[in-house]
Amino acid sequence: MSTRRSRALRGGLALPESDDIALTATAKRLLPWLVAVGFFMESLDTTILNTAVPAIARALEVPPLSMKAVLASYTLSLAVFIPISGWMANRFGTRRVFASAIGIFTLGSFLCGISNNIHLLVACRILQGSGGAMMLPVGRITMVRTFAKSELINAMSFVAIPGLVGPMLGPVIGGAIIGYFHWSVIFFVNIPIGLCGLVLVYRHLPNYREKRNYPLDIIGLVLFGSGIALLSYVLEVFGETSLSNREMLGLLGISAALLAAYGLHTKRTAHPLLRLKLLGIRTFRVAVSGNLFTRLGIGGIPFLLPLLYQVGLGFSPIQSGLLIMPQAFAAMSLKLTMPLILKKFGYRSVLISNTIMLGVMIMVFATINHDTPVWLIVMMAFIYGFLTSLQYTSMNTLAYADVGEHEASGASTIASTVQQLAVSFGIATASLAAALFIPDRLRATEGQMIHGIHLALLCLAALTIVSTIVFARLRAQDGASVSQHKAGVPTGV
Repeated sequence: MSTRRSRALRGGLALPESDDIALTATAKRLLPWLVAVGFFMESLDTTILNTAVPAIARALEVPPLSMKAVLASYTLSLAVFIPISGWMANRFGTRRVFASAIGIFTLGSFLCGISNNIHLLVACRILQGSGGAMMLPVGRITMVRTFAKSELINAMSFVAIPGLVGPMLGPVIGGAIIGYFHWSVIFFVNIPIGLCGLVLVYRHLPNYREKRNYPLDIIGLVLFGSGIALLSYVLEVFGETSLSNREMLGLLGISAALLAAYGLHTKRTAHPLLRLKLLGIRTFRVAVSGNLFTRLGIGGIPFLLPLLYQVGLGFSPIQSGLLIMPQAFAAMSLKLTMPLILKKFGYRSVLISNTIMLGVMIMVFATINHDTPVWLIVMMAFIYGFLTSLQYTSMNTLAYADVGEHEASGASTIASTVQQLAVSFGIATASLAAALFIPDRLRATEGQMIHGIHLALLCLAALTIVSTIVFARLRAQDGASVSQHKAGVPTGV
């Protein structure tokens, strides 16, 4: 522990305060579970709410399209608050910020559940999003500062599982709740999870903070926060808004101008909100850009597959959710093999080959029709779940391969911001592809729906395969400090 302490102090990083200085084996073992609690709450909440939108609209007596504000307000809140998460963690400590994030998210969930009109629900979703925004980046900061780089793959692969399980369980739980309970139960599901997590976080999560912290970049926050929030809004309401194409382009133009102004601002300030200089680290740059471009293809699959299963093939929402759930089982059951794969082949080989295989699997999904046996769909979902889990774990751990401990907060903030954008971009891309091949979704026949979704899947498969260009910039030994891969050693293949 003394080596870690001296290394942290040289970088200006304070280790856990007072009696938490000696990180116990129990705390270290529980840490991935604690971070996973936050990720699970956030990922479950979004997908479970999507299922309940029509029921909530009827209960609040508003048009279904108005419910888009409930979804978009949460996304906007994430976009605004994620960029300040690194500064908050440095200033107040990882435990305090992560615990506050869970507390605010849980409180927001409770208030959403008791809301009796659309305006109050939107306000509570903004509160909920401000808590959710802190979970992902602060959780990553804590993981990077706690685990040695050689241990990071195992830890990160475990934490990534809730991000896969939540979207799989969401439609099933959401459908069951709407079928048998009041819609408010959708929001109450997270309350006991949040309260348990809050107690465990205060007891076991280390409280890392910087010894030297700088003032918050207010101008940068205004420029970047407003620009990214506007961009997130456009992506969130894409294809489902009364705004004209000209108005949408105008909003995109304003967003681009704000983000460009932020780029100029970073060159003139000593301590910008986001340290874009970190993108000069090749492994970090490739991991972040790869996350963005890969999700243009695979990020839209959770949108298109339920559409194919429910609208095209006639499955119920619960049946559709059960067909997608094997993806989560694959991630959990094959977690231990991921470090071995990365150790044997290295990041470059794994990310290039795995991205291509993901594209091929999406093409295989485009063959599903009424004649496809259920067992085959389940097997395809299982294989796809393993590939996506390996992809996300590889990209997320590669990002920190060459990042120092004192740079962890800045790197996590950038990575989390890009990931949030990537999710929105992925869904927008899938929505655009579906609209392109199914112009009139309301009047389309069953056959036209299936054919259109198949074509959309093929487009996403092509985008996924093309994204391998990003990973081709890696070198054979990149990320070896994390993967323990030894370049030049025969792999046996």
